[in-house]
Amino acid sequence: MDIWEKLYQEAKALYNPHEVSPFIYAEHVVCALEAGDGQIYTGYCFEATAGVFHLCAERAAAFNMYQQSKQTKINRIITFRDEAPAAVGGMPCGACREFLMQLDQENAETAFMVDYQKREIVTLKELLPKWWGADRYDAAP
Repeated sequence: MDIWEKLYQEAKALYNPHEVSPFIYAEHVVCALEAGDGQIYTGYCFEATAGVFHLCAERAAAFNMYQQSKQTKINRIITFRDEAPAAVGGMPCGACREFLMQLDQENAETAFMVDYQKREIVTLKELLPKWWGADRYDAAP
């Protein structure tokens, strides 16, 4: 079993779309990521109509990773709804792209699964080729 299959299986186990309340929908998008040390962390989308509390699966998994291990580097991410990503699936939203870049500059190399069957990936730096914050990393002690 390759790492992408492991990530897929870990995320798939979380898929359980349901309404938490008339205002909150959860577990309809799932994610598994491989941290810099090879450990796998998962998360799911938690979507509230208030808007201020909308947590994407990718950010939830990254938060779980940091909370449990204090790691910030992510090697790979797979995200999907009811089936594995295909064609242009698995793309992170803008907020997730930005958060992952801010979490660790090495996350520019994070691979996102775009097409699971073909094992096609895209890196975060390909999605954000001229990211605004690179100078801030360069200036940091």
